[in-house]
Amino acid sequence: MDNALVVIDDTDTHRTLLEEAGKLSHDTGAKLTVLAWITPDQVDETAASLEVIEQVEGTSYGEPDSNSAAQQFAQQFADDVFESVDDSIDFTPEGIVVEDDERADEIIAAAERLECDHIFIVGRRRSPTGKALFGDVAQRILLNFDGTVTLKMD
Repeated sequence: MDNALVVIDDTDTHRTLLEEAGKLSHDTGAKLTVLAWITPDQVDETAASLEVIEQVEGTSYGEPDSNSAAQQFAQQFADDVFESVDDSIDFTPEGIVVEDDERADEIIAAAERLECDHIFIVGRRRSPTGKALFGDVAQRILLNFDGTVTLKMD
């Protein structure tokens, strides 16, 4: 592993995955990128919230930078996780805006653009008996990424 990508969301499972990926990349000297994603609907909700705040305060925040918002989340989430684990873990935050049905393709495209050879992702358990059935995103990444994929079940 020379260059790893960790795909995160704001859950305990993602926190654990990021801790493990951070320790592994730190111990092996691999470059680590932390990727957060948001949907266009979330961008619209943020813009609407800012508009209300602007009207109440009489201020102007301008148009929100969507990728920047996701990147800022990646930075803050990883800072928080690594502060409790090992604050010497070095990483680069990245953010993307993506429709839910395009998430797997966009994650793979980001990994390829960043020249990653390893992706860390979270999958979901779907059956009550605990049998792991991969969600569409995890399955598509496992099948289509030309590198190693580490999957942590939620």
